[in-house]
Amino acid sequence: MSIRLRMLLSYTAMLVVTIGLFIISGLLMILAITGDMGSIKHLFANHYSHKPITAQEESVFLDLKYLALKQPEQLLDEDTLKAYDEQLKDVQSALIIRKGDSFVYKTDKLKSIHSVKNLPRFEPSNIHIRDTISYGKYYFSYVKFDFYFNDKDLGSIFVIKKVSPYVALSKNLFPILIGVLLILLIVTNGILNFLVTKSIVTPLSALKLATQKIRDGNLNFKVTARSNDEIGQLSVAYEEMRQRLKESIDLQLKYEENRKELISNISHDLRTPITAIKGYVEGIKDGVADSPQKMESYLSTIYNRATDMDALIDDLFLFSKLDLKKIQFNFEEIDMVRYINYFIEELSWEFEEQGIEVRFHINENNQELVIADREKLKRVFVNIIQNSIKHMKSNEKIIEFSIENTNEFIKIEIRDNGNGIEPTSIPHIFDRFYRADNARNALTGGSGLGLAISKQIIHEHGGEIWVESELQKGTSIFFTLQYAKKVREVN
Repeated sequence: MSIRLRMLLSYTAMLVVTIGLFIISGLLMILAITGDMGSIKHLFANHYSHKPITAQEESVFLDLKYLALKQPEQLLDEDTLKAYDEQLKDVQSALIIRKGDSFVYKTDKLKSIHSVKNLPRFEPSNIHIRDTISYGKYYFSYVKFDFYFNDKDLGSIFVIKKVSPYVALSKNLFPILIGVLLILLIVTNGILNFLVTKSIVTPLSALKLATQKIRDGNLNFKVTARSNDEIGQLSVAYEEMRQRLKESIDLQLKYEENRKELISNISHDLRTPITAIKGYVEGIKDGVADSPQKMESYLSTIYNRATDMDALIDDLFLFSKLDLKKIQFNFEEIDMVRYINYFIEELSWEFEEQGIEVRFHINENNQELVIADREKLKRVFVNIIQNSIKHMKSNEKIIEFSIENTNEFIKIEIRDNGNGIEPTSIPHIFDRFYRADNARNALTGGSGLGLAISKQIIHEHGGEIWVESELQKGTSIFFTLQYAKKVREVN
């Protein structure tokens, strides 16, 4: 439930509860004052019996009273009575003349009074000349005068008015009810405000505490959403922010560990060729290389060691740029069949020199174009091939290329028949700076970054790279590339 809806419902509830309590308190006060719910009517009657009639009503009543005392027979004249009745219209009153058990005159406005039995009884002493009567759901106030006609028949004059008992009640109890209403408004508003505020302030306090923890560098906690409203959504977003911040810091710490490991590995890899170079240079200085053949061997070794150092620095530089996404890719459409054939042909002399047989499995369907960077893709092939060559110890050395077309991408496989990889090491061979398995053994040379670089290049192409291997049977490295036509369709 949203905060806006919650506030609206609380406001509505406040009004409903207040009105309900107002009605109940009014009835209870009447009960407390009168001691009986039925006495409410008597309260109304008491009010109207003491309320003065208007001047117009008083004038008509006195004229009719005079006629009753002096000329009662005039009260049997309908025209006379209509004239007096007309004078009462302005004050919403009406005239009734009773003789015996029947009406002599009754205005049309008093249709609810059907019988003289509904009127007060004859009272020759005229003590209760003002009072109220109820008939069904209607309520009337009146002023009356009882007299005798010349034939000794009973007669009564009524100046009567239809009134509302609720109006009288409101006027009598207005000051008290206003006070009670104000108190109820304050109490109800306070309770609802407390409940609504609690539902808002409590989660905000939790968010404040979470902010203080983050400020102090503590991210090992959890922000729990207590509702589905705006604050609940804020809590969910806050928890996502905390998780991402923690992941970012953990990743930063991992990068720091990797950096330290990189420095350690690079220092070790640089120390080995540098030590060798220093040793051979000292041998030359000390005259150990005392023949042209030894001198050439020493210089050749120094050159090879320097070349290894240059390759190590080149790999490190490329990996750093890829890791920081500061290297530019020049994507273009490439026919992978022609590309692999060209790559095999370009390295054919090296394959032949090392006694490696190269096989390329293609079929008629392998004609799809992919979108790729030629130079970066070549680096992937070279890194994979170099890794395979380092671990080939069999007499028959074979490297196989194959392409498989799927609906979503082209899958390329490079397979060798080398020693294979330990199962525990397979999930880690693409990890940064991983050197704890046969695939990254320092004795085989290299920077230990080749497959990590290949993974980053393939990911930049929008593809995936993985390995499958069996000990003593060989290793297959797979990677995927996107179809050129699908890239065009997306664009």
